[in-house]
Amino acid sequence: MGETLLELNGVSRHYGSLKAVDDVSFTVERGARHALIGPNGAGKSTLFSVIGGATPASAGTIGFAGRDITGLDEPARARAGLVRTFQHSSLFLGISVLDNVVLAVEGVEGSPKRFFPVPGRDRRIRELAAEQLAAVGLSGREELICGTLSHGERRQLEVAMVLACEPTMVLFDEPAAGMSAAETKRFMELIEGLPESVTVLIVEHDLEVVFRLARTVSVLAAGRLIAHGSPAEIRDNDEVKVAYLGESEGAEPLFY
Repeated sequence: MGETLLELNGVSRHYGSLKAVDDVSFTVERGARHALIGPNGAGKSTLFSVIGGATPASAGTIGFAGRDITGLDEPARARAGLVRTFQHSSLFLGISVLDNVVLAVEGVEGSPKRFFPVPGRDRRIRELAAEQLAAVGLSGREELICGTLSHGERRQLEVAMVLACEPTMVLFDEPAAGMSAAETKRFMELIEGLPESVTVLIVEHDLEVVFRLARTVSVLAAGRLIAHGSPAEIRDNDEVKVAYLGESEGAEPLFY
């Protein structure tokens, strides 16, 4: 086994009597390509919010890079190297593509907040932003207004914004949602091309994407972890088949 980067121990999130996430424990190794899946209502999005720091845990602990980050908020976790994308784009549509990346870096580095987003002109940040745009295939689009990009290009921009923050680990929340087949293919190639120094944890409904990208898969159902293993192991797991299909007897492996 490799070095543990992210460690969840008995993590729960309750809303009154509702146990959205219930006593979940697993680890993610440094450099991993790890997926978190489950049927609708399984608690994936809630757990992702807890890991990223947007939602506090009701119980349990979260360790990252040997440090207890359970009590850290989302900006502090981002500064520690744990950065999240969102299912719904969180871009500034009225400013340039380049300035979106600049703002992302300034936010993580703790630049003063402004009522209106006016990106700084720090040359180092802008050069870094341009490099990351080129890395995700958006070279030549730096000065375009963000709102003119296609859905797939906006997802590429979000990846550039994350990479410019120099993360240790990226949490991808439903990255293929709303993409065409061609956009999904390009996005998978982009994720496959990320350096091994960037650890990936992905929540995704499209199991074809999951089984292509992930080397390890964790499965939630009704807020609890029901399986953890390689894609091949998860495909053949009877409990996973029950969670997705409602029955396991005679069911084929989960091939998507």
